Amino acid sequence: MQEFLQQLINGVVWGSAYALIALGYTMVYGILRLINFAHGDVYMMGAYVAYFIGLALGASATHTLMGGALILAGAMAGSAVLGFCIERFIYRPLSSAPRLTLLIAAIGVSLFLEYFAQLQFGSEPRLFPQFLRQETVFQMGRVTLSNQQALVVIVSILLGLGLQYIVHLTSIGRAMRAVSFDREAAALMGISVNTVVSFTFVLGSALAAAAAVLISLNNPQILPFMGIQPGLKAFVAAVLGGIGNVWGAIAGGLLMGIAETMVVGYGQSSWRDGIVFAILIVVLLVKPTGLFGSPVTDRA
Repeated sequence: MQEFLQQLINGVVWGSAYALIALGYTMVYGILRLINFAHGDVYMMGAYVAYFIGLALGASATHTLMGGALILAGAMAGSAVLGFCIERFIYRPLSSAPRLTLLIAAIGVSLFLEYFAQLQFGSEPRLFPQFLRQETVFQMGRVTLSNQQALVVIVSILLGLGLQYIVHLTSIGRAMRAVSFDREAAALMGISVNTVVSFTFVLGSALAAAAAVLISLNNPQILPFMGIQPGLKAFVAAVLGGIGNVWGAIAGGLLMGIAETMVVGYGQSSWRDGIVFAILIVVLLVKPTGLFGSPVTDRA
């Protein structure tokens, strides 16, 4: 039982980070009906922005919660700017093109970011600044929870609640829901669709950067291709929960994280990646729209 509880804690930690990345996929799809395959690499760039902010702050400032907050905020801001630029200069000029063109463009942006990072930062792994020294904050027998793990869950919850506030209680959030429901009707009602799309990319990219900081705190090596696996798994989480559904993305991320850690914890580490897709196949065979998804009428 203790082994199960420990793996459950580990799974919730990883799943919380996956959920943050999956939210970016599901929001962009909800607005544009586009799978933004560059999202995982925005996550990667967020980790590098955080790394260089940590270097600029220095070791004395980095090893504090205030330094950690600055690193987190800076990474989110940097990725938000990157997300805005990708939407404004790549996707928006192609908005009237066939969706396959947009999909190919997204793959192209993904490859560009990966090899740009390799060219600029090198292929050698870099050590992410540990702004929070690991300590055990809870222990019951062999079941432990570190302060770093607790921080991942707490920050993910706060960001998730913040997203819910934006989507449901602000004017831009109401505009996002209107554009998601019917883009043409929203434009006729005076909503600036381009502004809504840009804001969606900014918000999703900032959440991806937050996930990068939180994951890198627990797994401190960062690489130019580090966004491929988390990005792919977060995409699976978004599809599993019901692409376009915010709560579905959160539930899918948690399920992915728990499934992974359970497989590893019980001695089947070679199945860590395979179990993700096995669960996806089973769920889609039973419910093709995902756990919380509903059939969507194509209005394009």
